[in-house]
Amino acid sequence: MKLSNFNYELPKELIAQEPTTHRDDTRLMVVHRDTGEIEHKKFNEVINYFDDGDAMVLNNTKVFPARLWGNKEKTGARIEVFLLRELNSESRLWDVLVDPARKIRIGNKLYFGEDDSLVAEVIDNTTSRGRTLRFLYDGSYEEFRNKLNELGETPLPKYIDREPTALDAERYQSIFASVEGAVAAPVAGLHFSKQLMKRLEIKGIEFPELTLHVGLGTFRPVEVEDLSKHKMDSEQYWIYDETVEKVNKAIEGKKRICAVGTTVMRAMESSVTTEGKLKAYEGWTNRFIFPPYDFQVANSLITNFHPPQSTLLMMTSAFAGHELTMHAYDVAIKEGYKFLCYGDAIMVI
Repeated sequence: MKLSNFNYELPKELIAQEPTTHRDDTRLMVVHRDTGEIEHKKFNEVINYFDDGDAMVLNNTKVFPARLWGNKEKTGARIEVFLLRELNSESRLWDVLVDPARKIRIGNKLYFGEDDSLVAEVIDNTTSRGRTLRFLYDGSYEEFRNKLNELGETPLPKYIDREPTALDAERYQSIFASVEGAVAAPVAGLHFSKQLMKRLEIKGIEFPELTLHVGLGTFRPVEVEDLSKHKMDSEQYWIYDETVEKVNKAIEGKKRICAVGTTVMRAMESSVTTEGKLKAYEGWTNRFIFPPYDFQVANSLITNFHPPQSTLLMMTSAFAGHELTMHAYDVAIKEGYKFLCYGDAIMVI
């Protein structure tokens, strides 16, 4: 498979700019891998496709307010700082992206907050836009993190053409998000409301959780035509004993195992035994899944409609089949489905 196999025209007006009034009020396209049938539903009808003992595996990572706005010393130039990863909690070292990068050099200091209550010094260049910052803050580590949360804003993707609001702080986060560390939301989970999850629970569906902290590397453009030469950034993940127990029980019972999101699929496929069972793990994965690929654990996938030539579209295509996936996207565009993080969902079964 080549990069050009995953191109399509995404009309700008189909990129969702706002969340729906109710989480589970988005549309749901149901794609049947065995027959090629496509159904058009509401997301809250997902319950009709699952039964007692089935498992919907969730990513419980929590997005932190990763976008900061600061001013450069002396010139006062406004600088965007996007927090990527904490390198050392004691030294308060962080990997970040800066914009505009040409203005930020080693030794520069950046000031954040109206009262300049937080200062950071640039100590290294990592990539063209990447820098390592040391935050200079006298308080405790807890106070420092609280200060970051106070000054940071919800890291909405750039394609959402507006300022973030208080609603985004709630809705760009799943209701089961609990382990802070992601700089982008695993968006398949955004469709689940408390009421829907309660109904699924009453029906006997299990909700095993894992954690994969989504980094910006998930969305990094693929720049090589030969997909085998693309390298994914590593992302940290945890698969817990309780999750392993529930998923493997579902495998043994030949139940439906649904990966709620490509992050869940990638984590599970990164930790499989030779017998095709899930195993507990704590570490990092840079697994890049594109067609052809033999999936070991999940037999269904819920995800959103992704950008052209993205690794997320490639994984969907690997699971559903390339021809069927691209056909489904054609149908979605003709039917006016909404795309990307606040958009509608597609379920492949």
